[in-house]
Amino acid sequence: ALVDKLASLDPIPGALEQLLWHFGNKQIAEVTGRSKRVLKDDSGRLFVDSRGSGANIAETNAFMAGDKQILIFSDAGGTGRSYHADLNAVNRKRRSHYLLEAGWRADNAIQGLGRSHRTNQASAPVFRPVTTNVRGERRFISTIARRLDSLGALTRGQRQTGGNGIFDTKDNLESQYAEYALYELFKQIFQGRFSEVPLGKFEEMTGLSLTSHEGGMKIDLPPLRQFLNRLLALTIRMQNVIFERFELLLSQQIETAIANGIFEAGVETLKAEGFNIESCESVYIHPTTSSVTNYLKIERVQKNNIKTAAEMLEFAAKYQGQLMVNATSGNAAVSIPTHSIFDSDGGVVPRVLLMRPQKETRLPVDKLSSSTWQQVSADAFVAAWSREVDALPKSTTDYLHLVTGILLPIWKVLPQKNSRVFRLQTSDGQKILGRVVHASDIQTVTEQLGLKDKLLSPQELVSLVFNEGYSQELPGGVTLRRSFIAGEPRLELLNAISLADRLMAAGCFTEIINWRKRMFVPTGDRAADVLAAVIEILG
Repeated sequence: ALVDKLASLDPIPGALEQLLWHFGNKQIAEVTGRSKRVLKDDSGRLFVDSRGSGANIAETNAFMAGDKQILIFSDAGGTGRSYHADLNAVNRKRRSHYLLEAGWRADNAIQGLGRSHRTNQASAPVFRPVTTNVRGERRFISTIARRLDSLGALTRGQRQTGGNGIFDTKDNLESQYAEYALYELFKQIFQGRFSEVPLGKFEEMTGLSLTSHEGGMKIDLPPLRQFLNRLLALTIRMQNVIFERFELLLSQQIETAIANGIFEAGVETLKAEGFNIESCESVYIHPTTSSVTNYLKIERVQKNNIKTAAEMLEFAAKYQGQLMVNATSGNAAVSIPTHSIFDSDGGVVPRVLLMRPQKETRLPVDKLSSSTWQQVSADAFVAAWSREVDALPKSTTDYLHLVTGILLPIWKVLPQKNSRVFRLQTSDGQKILGRVVHASDIQTVTEQLGLKDKLLSPQELVSLVFNEGYSQELPGGVTLRRSFIAGEPRLELLNAISLADRLMAAGCFTEIINWRKRMFVPTGDRAADVLAAVIEILG
């Protein structure tokens, strides 16, 4: 009876047939290995179409000449051909390349991606990997993402270039962050903090053992690739349940790394309105090759990307956002749902993303409800947002500290926890590749490189302290640091009350907080000038 029922069902057309029937074969150029295919005429009747040996060449030419707007190619058409927006072709429109079936072999998919992204092109393609709501498919996309990362690291010395921005960090399920996420997932399953997947059920379904002979959790846990492959054998529902928890843990690991400034993203290309080298000092010369290591201080001018109130209203409507105003500060924000995190007991902590004019903050829902943020009407939001935006500068100037040139001989001198590498081009066309010195390490690194007399400018100090939490020891035992008063950042001078009169005459101000008098440097346009006067008084 079952065979009889299956035999009576209509055949399910493949993806290729569905595309051909939907758009019509007059719009689609097909470059595959098929000699026959089933097409649909204008009346909806199906018929068999035979293709000659030169069909692929004719179809490719039709697409490159602009006679057909859509091209479909398979592995048979993915080698030795070019489908990019060639400057010599009639069809120079930007390509949208959909990777419909990634397949088991990542190298085949990479070969296919290279057909539409080549030299002498009018524009680079937009790559769009396609997956269904079956989370197990992410396993194949992950393999391609990892291979592209490796390809970029080997061929161009930077992982980002290999992927060309096709994939997000979360798409690579075999990264170091995925390893940490997997360990946390195993821990939650073993400790009973993942209620949907008990330990015994997980071990039975996957054949992966998390329990040691002594009864504790294994030290030698199953490897990541084995875990991902075993998940493919589970039911669709169970795949989705486990993958959803795994991806949330992965997002949490990446978010934490970014917040701590240790996110490993390979070589990052910086973009700004302008870069200008303010100083360049030679700190090391290799005795054999005479290669030079330089310490560069670069001024960066960035245009502030500030959205208008009208844009934020449209954004809130699109993503079910709430319009908020802080009752204490009067600042405005849009609150939208964001991915959750897990607490120490494995419970889900729902969060929201607060979008402000120049920053974003993620908060647990319960903390938001107990804070001074309140939901308001559109008119109140527009007034508060516009007032805050009007007071913001159109551009921001800060400084980068880079060590460039030959780095290996002095690598141990540089901080090991922050090893980010940047590429940039200065306003006069000079290209620079170097390792950035994090704000908290500037003083240590400059001293170890023999630049003990090098001082940060007042403007740079204000930027580092206010934006990056950098603390600076000033003459006379006074420390400049960032403090938060009522949730707002300030520039505070510690151990400076004894000089209150002179510092206040220079532009500082005091405030009594919790019965203690504290000294502050004003923020805003006057901050650098006031700080310069403070340093002169203390010196």
